[in-house]
Amino acid sequence: MDYGPTSASELKHLQFERLRASLAHAYANSPFYAQAFDRHGVSPQDLQDLRDLARFPFTTKQDLRANYPFGMFATPMEQVARIHASSGTTGKPTVVGYTADDIRMWAGLVARSLHAAGVRPGMKVHVAYGYGLFTGGLGAHYGAETLGCTVIPLSGGQSEKQVQLIGDFKPDAIMVTPSYMLALLDEFRRQGVDPRASSLRFGVFGAEPWTEPMRREIETGFGLCATDIYGLSEVIGPGVAQEFAGDGMPTIWEDHFYPEIVDPETGEPLPDGEEGELVFTSLTKQALPIVRYRTRDLTRLMPGDATPMRRMARITGRCDDMLIVRGVNVFPTQIEEQVLACPALAPHFLIELTRPARMDEVTLFVEGRPDADHGLCAEQGRLLAHRVKEVIGITLRVELRPSGTLDRSVGKAVRVRDLRQIGSA
Repeated sequence: MDYGPTSASELKHLQFERLRASLAHAYANSPFYAQAFDRHGVSPQDLQDLRDLARFPFTTKQDLRANYPFGMFATPMEQVARIHASSGTTGKPTVVGYTADDIRMWAGLVARSLHAAGVRPGMKVHVAYGYGLFTGGLGAHYGAETLGCTVIPLSGGQSEKQVQLIGDFKPDAIMVTPSYMLALLDEFRRQGVDPRASSLRFGVFGAEPWTEPMRREIETGFGLCATDIYGLSEVIGPGVAQEFAGDGMPTIWEDHFYPEIVDPETGEPLPDGEEGELVFTSLTKQALPIVRYRTRDLTRLMPGDATPMRRMARITGRCDDMLIVRGVNVFPTQIEEQVLACPALAPHFLIELTRPARMDEVTLFVEGRPDADHGLCAEQGRLLAHRVKEVIGITLRVELRPSGTLDRSVGKAVRVRDLRQIGSA
């Protein structure tokens, strides 16, 4: 498998050449970027060093929505081979176009990601990401085919059928959101099927932040190797970064996406090793080149291990899903980590925020495991509330729910229900 440049100097040279070409392509062919660059008084020729990228303007999700549907494209529509889009649940969808070359590049990077995870040609890959406008299903599908795997394109949902076909078709690997993998773990057990006896040996999980305790839950439950694939549709989809098996941090495919870390408040670049907001500039995209896209994901850039390309630390949260509860900054992943530390409680929960009397109140709905004693669940619920107060610094009320009663998501997990703006004082 080709993992790109083999030395840091070769990588930097390739990045500089590709970055200048990408900026020039965006400036010449995208009216949005031509205007944005002109407003900031910069042009592609001003890039004399990779550090000069900091002089160029950011791109935000709002920019894509403001130019809905095709205003960000930098190629004629007749050259656009495919369109993907976000769900648009918080506004207009963000629309992304791909040329045939873009799709080949994307498929190649997902194939590279699968190989890094331990998947090999000839293996069967069960794809349980959603197909359609969401990039997960088709991105995983084309990447697995490019690697030379047999693809089982089941898509999301139908948990009972998922378990049946895993047993019947015997895939070696599965690609899905980690939260839905836990739902499948529950379904295996509900059916009385031993998940560790399944054929699955590799799990490639993405599309949402997840914690080390969740990884351990999945690996222990299924007896497989779980790795993190990172991506977002605005940059390309899954395959922007991938963990090598046993590595613990996704390697960013820096020969195609140039990463920066910036201060979320000021936008100023931060050195490697400091936590901040992850920003990406595409180096090889044609239909929709993206310049300094603010992902809202909070992480750190760390030195490379298997390659000279840098790795990203596990995402601690997002700038835009950070909860402020009575002045305390809280990420859902922090609460998830405490839930998963309670063996009698299931990894299915919902955080509900209300403001009944001018003060924030938090209720954590969490399920007990189906085989756990109710008294033990109640005891661990009290312990959970204590640990959240001690470790995170907020007071919450834990409400136990019977196994299987909280909504399951076949895509990204919905962890928060914020009712503070509805009738708040």
